Amino acid sequence: MKTEQKTTSTSLLHSLTCSVCKQSYPASELQTLSACCQMPLLASYTLDEPLSKAALCHREATMWRYHELLPVIQKENIVSLGEGFTPILQLHTLAGRYGFRELLLKDEGQNPTGSFKARGLSMAVSKAKEFGVKGCIIPTAGNAGVAMAAYCARAGMKAVVVMPRHTPKAFREECYWYGAEVHLVDGLINDCAAKAKALNADEALLDVSTLKEPYRLEGKKTMGYEIAEQLSWQLPDVILYPAGGGTGLIGIWKAFHELKSIGWLAPDVQLPRMVAVQATNCMPLVETFFGRQQNAQQYIGQSTIANGLAVPRPIGEQLMLQVLFESGGTAVSVSEEEMVRGMQELSRSEGLFVAPEGAALWMACRNLLDSGLIQPEEQVLLLNTGSGQKYMENVEGKY
Repeated sequence: MKTEQKTTSTSLLHSLTCSVCKQSYPASELQTLSACCQMPLLASYTLDEPLSKAALCHREATMWRYHELLPVIQKENIVSLGEGFTPILQLHTLAGRYGFRELLLKDEGQNPTGSFKARGLSMAVSKAKEFGVKGCIIPTAGNAGVAMAAYCARAGMKAVVVMPRHTPKAFREECYWYGAEVHLVDGLINDCAAKAKALNADEALLDVSTLKEPYRLEGKKTMGYEIAEQLSWQLPDVILYPAGGGTGLIGIWKAFHELKSIGWLAPDVQLPRMVAVQATNCMPLVETFFGRQQNAQQYIGQSTIANGLAVPRPIGEQLMLQVLFESGGTAVSVSEEEMVRGMQELSRSEGLFVAPEGAALWMACRNLLDSGLIQPEEQVLLLNTGSGQKYMENVEGKY
């Protein structure tokens, strides 16, 4: 499926680099995992050209406002539903109750299709369109499949979604409405990945699994750009992120470094400590981070009400660990019962019906405050990844 793309417009995309051995690959050809190490490829940009923050004042309030630092070459190939530039909300009630100086929440549930997955799949489908791809396939815990189905429908492309049979009905039904072909599998997302590979044995479809192509990451990194811009080019002391596949965690960290490179973040701006939050039912990164296993390649996870956290063997494990160690952050897990309590507290105290993944962040934040790993005077940002609406089946009657 090696195809060439047209000549450049405003994107500063330069090349793709293997995340392990740093071998370079041409961005002008459709790429998946690196041929050298079979690991994720990272997009590189020509960051020495002057870019003005002032130009942002006149641009649309979507993730595409940062188009120079995004990989789509021709504007007509952008497949958009208005994703990005989600609000950062002050959690005044909870901050006062627990003694935080400033507690913030970036609400990705306000994206199209109800989650942050809209960013990555908008980008992946746009690049697929740019390369002339006719259809995409994805193994998913729920939200990514919905987003891919929507953007493929927008682009006029075939969509094949493979999800666990226990995925809440709302996710499955939405995929059907977008015209996707849906396959249900007994197991978790790693079992869905095996099924997707078998279904796509002829490679007629582009597999847009987490980090198995380079561009979902580029959509997700725009959360980092927005956090910086919305906070007047300063950064929080701590960012908590629900890490299943970890694309957003990796992407946000990548974005901060890119902003430093182009001078949009001052040299003296301190990068935040990044905290990866997982479910106690499925916490491979936590186990590796604390040295209880060498890596997650043999980890056995269980299902969780936070469907997006049920990723037992993430291909981006080493990249996530790199972010945590570089930032001086940590990895923590939260129980199912704590997630429900977090959903209750955010709903009743702040009027926010967040996904269980988002609730896990709040409970992790409370626990880290109690343990002294977060200080009351620090500015803390929670990144809620989606709306709680689609998880009703998982939490029915638990309010």
